[in-house]
Amino acid sequence: MTVTIGIGLPNQVLGVDPRIIAPWAAAAEQAGFASLGTVGRLAYPGVIDTVALAAAAGATRRIALLSGVAVGTAWPDVLFAKEVAGIDGVSGGRLTLGLGLGDRHRTDDFPLPGLGPRGLGARLDAALPVYRDVWDGKPIGGRDNPAVPPGTRRVPMMFGGTVPASFARMARWGAGYIAPSILPEFAAGLFDQARTAWADAGRDGAPRIAGLSYVVLGSDEEVERGRADVFHYYSYLGEQTAGWMASQVLTSAADVRRTISQAGDVGGDQLLFNPTIPDPAQIDRLAEAAGL
Repeated sequence: MTVTIGIGLPNQVLGVDPRIIAPWAAAAEQAGFASLGTVGRLAYPGVIDTVALAAAAGATRRIALLSGVAVGTAWPDVLFAKEVAGIDGVSGGRLTLGLGLGDRHRTDDFPLPGLGPRGLGARLDAALPVYRDVWDGKPIGGRDNPAVPPGTRRVPMMFGGTVPASFARMARWGAGYIAPSILPEFAAGLFDQARTAWADAGRDGAPRIAGLSYVVLGSDEEVERGRADVFHYYSYLGEQTAGWMASQVLTSAADVRRTISQAGDVGGDQLLFNPTIPDPAQIDRLAEAAGL
């Protein structure tokens, strides 16, 4: 199976300078990547994914945009739907909204009153029809005004998650599934669950399947820095899990090529490589390694 290749924006990489987001997006489009992705997390020293996507939309013309994944449960429903519609509109309809519940263990990602880290599945299920109504231009707040301009479309959604309810939600509302940031060999079972849920829901065709992988290409010092970044990001899960996630970082052109091949072997349609250091040189190195 042919796999399209995307690259992440460094919006949640330690030490990122926000001014790099727009030129990074433009350079990725020039290098031939099919899509740009983001990492969604609130309580982390980076650029929130909606802002990063908006900046990328303004700096590019053709490349697809994907939030991989946004924590919709941390936002008020109407506000988030309007934000997403605005990004999609500015981009000319290039956005796919990747959605996840967020992690209830990261309580600091849920600072808004009434939107805490409990009941996340039920909250997202209640939010999805609100998103649709907002995008359809229905009035909000008991008044006559819609939240979005005429011509706003229903933004296509993909869903992350690893529990049965996540796959059922994807099959009901989504265009496809986004795996966690693990190698395709570990994500294969999740891809199978997504396809099974899709068929069980009576959907035609097959879900779009996207994988995520961390990457750093360069010197030993850069590799060490990239692995340390991933370890830090997952350190709240404990040293063992954070260490395992850091071990998943790809560090050579051979790693990149092998991962692309594996993604195709397990039925992936799209593979996004997330940077682990905020150095624009990673764009051209990855493009060369991926054969773009």
